[in-house]
Amino acid sequence: MAKPAESSLRRLPLTVTIIACNEAARLPRTLAAVGFADEILLLDSGSTDATIEIAEAHGARVERVDWPGYGQQKRRAEAWARHDWILNLDADEVVTAALAKEIETLFEAHEGSPPAPGYALRILNVYPGDSAPRPFANDYRVVRLYDRRRASYRDHPLFDRVEIETNEGAGRLRSPVHHFPFTDWAALVDKENRYTSYVAEMAKPRSGAVLLLRLVTEMPIVFFKTWLFRGHVFGGWKGFAFALVVGFARTLRVIKLLSRQTLPSQSDQNDNLR
Repeated sequence: MAKPAESSLRRLPLTVTIIACNEAARLPRTLAAVGFADEILLLDSGSTDATIEIAEAHGARVERVDWPGYGQQKRRAEAWARHDWILNLDADEVVTAALAKEIETLFEAHEGSPPAPGYALRILNVYPGDSAPRPFANDYRVVRLYDRRRASYRDHPLFDRVEIETNEGAGRLRSPVHHFPFTDWAALVDKENRYTSYVAEMAKPRSGAVLLLRLVTEMPIVFFKTWLFRGHVFGGWKGFAFALVVGFARTLRVIKLLSRQTLPSQSDQNDNLR
């Protein structure tokens, strides 16, 4: 596994923002890797474990707020940050030492004000029991390091993506973030089940005909896209299992969307009983 970043003597004019709820098991590794930032801001949405105590022990500023949705919560974090430059991380993501050095070099070369409005980072998944991503991992690349004066998270409960507000394009950094999305396989299934329920509840109604078609096609398309094109084929049995679960989860989301749109609501059922 690539070593996590070590603290710099000179901290960068940068705020690391993290949204979290009950992340005591994974948060310490994330916090230990961002000592190069002048500020760490954690927004907690109701943790009942030691998340807040762990964050404060690592020098983070903690704010306690109700959960409004992914995009809204991340916009809160960027608005409350002390610095205009923000590095947004999930509580299960670890900045590698190589990426920390790349960010430090970028800021030092431009005297604390990088030229692009945002920079896309490579996010690579790590399987349970492993310490590093599989060979040739190619999970996704998204803007996470950005200047809030020129970019911002979309105000959406589901799609938490940074949108560049100027005509400038985003830059790219080469080194990765290591993502530890689940502690074991049962946790992955549970996480996907909860997330698909949330998506089905928050999403706008879709065409029933399209959803029926996707019910048949979603599993094979998502499985092969994940297994082959995202490089999980190089992850052995864990890569095969991961692609299966992801394909199943996407199909489960379609099932829940269909169920929501075809079954009567609780209020309708109560009306029918009167």
